[in-house]
Amino acid sequence: MNLKDKTFKRVSHVVLTSHANQIYKDVPKVKWGEKDPEVRGPIIATISDKDHRNAIGTHSGSYTVYRALSIASGHFPKSHRPELANTEGTYRVKPNPSWFDPQKIVTLDPFGADINLHFKKYLDEGFNIKPSIAVTQAHLHIPEVQEAVKNGRLKVDGKVVKEDGSIKCTKVALEPVWNLPEIAKRFNLEEGELRKVLFQETGGMFPELVTRPDLKILLPPIGSSTAYIFGDPDDLQNPDVELTCRVHDECNGSDVFGSDICTCRPYLTWGIEDAARTAQKGGVGLIVYYRKEGRALGEVTKFLVYNARKRQEGGDSAKNYFYRTECVAGVQDARFQEFMPDVLHYLGVQKIHNLHSMSNMKYDAIVGSGIEVVNRLSIPAELIPEDAQVEIEAKKAAGYFTDEEIKDEAGLQKVQGRELDE
Repeated sequence: MNLKDKTFKRVSHVVLTSHANQIYKDVPKVKWGEKDPEVRGPIIATISDKDHRNAIGTHSGSYTVYRALSIASGHFPKSHRPELANTEGTYRVKPNPSWFDPQKIVTLDPFGADINLHFKKYLDEGFNIKPSIAVTQAHLHIPEVQEAVKNGRLKVDGKVVKEDGSIKCTKVALEPVWNLPEIAKRFNLEEGELRKVLFQETGGMFPELVTRPDLKILLPPIGSSTAYIFGDPDDLQNPDVELTCRVHDECNGSDVFGSDICTCRPYLTWGIEDAARTAQKGGVGLIVYYRKEGRALGEVTKFLVYNARKRQEGGDSAKNYFYRTECVAGVQDARFQEFMPDVLHYLGVQKIHNLHSMSNMKYDAIVGSGIEVVNRLSIPAELIPEDAQVEIEAKKAAGYFTDEEIKDEAGLQKVQGRELDE
């Protein structure tokens, strides 16, 4: 304080503790699983009014750092409140029993799409609530799908597959909203242990994990998930309507840039083709895209593994496929698919007639969550790139779902990928 002009200068410290004066009486309580949204309470993670916050973290996941940089540089108004007129979804996902079972959905907010409907009272009172789910429509232009139309595997019907070879779909973007007590139960952990490890392994990014046990909701700084629906979205909740589904984990190199070292893009595009075909037959198709790059180990780690595989003695072979990942990352796979079915439960899926996945972890997580799976489908052999034979044969030998022959150790050694400089 300047005693002469009695003006105050802002201090440069940040409060990290949970003293009583940092816990506000007007914060809405969150009662996870309640049917009445007003009783359940809104998720408030905006920082424009800290008196109302009832969640750790904030919206937009991994993009929060960019927003912080924009605010720091003076290009983003820190107190901005979104104008949400006309942003409502092109389709409204209908509530289903999973919304109100606190153990069915633990990583997203089922009320997060229609906040103007569910939380109008709070909005009118000035609470800055933001959606965590958005729904829109799109046309997908995918070369492999257009090739399927050209070859006659997929027909143009003007409704699902348009005259230009694009596919019409409904898109649902879902930001992560984690209910920490229920997540701890899924992993058979004490909530306090979970919070401690999250705090430690993120470098202390969210002190409230250990200083504010009263806050049970975390919006983690990770990527969102996106669901693509082909056909009538209402049919997802009808177990009598055929559903073809692909649950796909992100692979930027293959999905976007067409790298042929893995089967990710062909598996994804084949799933889209078959989902559209099912919709044309009167069923419904669903693709759920999860941001879990490199088995949730990250793209840098994945590329390091690629180099190690190509340079190892004896070359890149199916025999050592998983071993090289474990050497670099310390684990073969960090995805832990226990959270994956949450999106399916949000959409009301009870039965999947055709599941496009070889992964036993995915299958076990889906079935273990109470969703029936009728048929499991592996990728057709003709769609597997030559260099990806290493991956596919290693997966089959490791117990992934397949109807094909499984090679022994000698056979796996003979399955070789190309050299690094080819």
